Amino acid sequence: MKAQPRPKIEPRDPEPRTGDSKVMKWIAGASPPHLARIAGGLYLINIVGGAFAIGYIPAMLVVSGDAAATAHNIQAHELLYRSGLAVHMIILATNIPMGLILYDLFKVVNRRLALLSLFFTLVGTAVEGANLLNQFTPLMLLGGGHYLSAFTTEQLQALAYIPLDSPAISYNIQQVIYAGGLLVDGYLVFKSTFLPRTVGVLIAIAGLCYLTYSFAAFLAPSFAAHLVPYIQFPSLVGEGSYCLWLLVGVNVSRWEMQASRATERLQSRYFNSVDGC
Repeated sequence: MKAQPRPKIEPRDPEPRTGDSKVMKWIAGASPPHLARIAGGLYLINIVGGAFAIGYIPAMLVVSGDAAATAHNIQAHELLYRSGLAVHMIILATNIPMGLILYDLFKVVNRRLALLSLFFTLVGTAVEGANLLNQFTPLMLLGGGHYLSAFTTEQLQALAYIPLDSPAISYNIQQVIYAGGLLVDGYLVFKSTFLPRTVGVLIAIAGLCYLTYSFAAFLAPSFAAHLVPYIQFPSLVGEGSYCLWLLVGVNVSRWEMQASRATERLQSRYFNSVDGC
């Protein structure tokens, strides 16, 4: 009896019974260079938006240790403060499609690690979003609502300053999670061959820098203060190079080679499980 040919197994995620979403169908149909450039564009929005919302706005409005001056700056430049919050929300929104696209690109290297990186991104985004909610508190306290008449001006200014003094702590918490994703991304890029291995090393170094600074801030804040800005430079180089190479695009032939290997691995696992039954 002639043996039947074995079916070809494609390296793709199982389709839900209710049907794929339009976003996932679009991602599956896009070419790797196109996906990489979109991810690079979203990454660039993250970098530029983060510099504005997390770097520029606090530097312009928050006066360290002076609640009254900080409250005056926020009231005098309320639109600027709100602009920083709006940009920060845009950053959070771009994290989700960027994570999905990077998963689709790197699942041909290692599906489980690519999924782990996606989880790091989603959890980090959720934590960052919860932290961002606190940044609206000064606007409520300084808005002059009738229910605030029970507090003196000095008390309101002090209460409004607390959420502005704590972002460093919340930032370091979320950076520990994002750093885990960067370490995984560094490994995936290094093993991918369709992006330069040097970029993978730089991304891993960026993740280690974030972890070092965050835990130094938790354990020895005075020591962590001496690390800035030196420890930020490797992180900027690592993430900047990653963003740049995504914008340039991936090596299509090598990506297809990785996809072919992923197909072979999936076929081998499938037939081994069938033969074992």
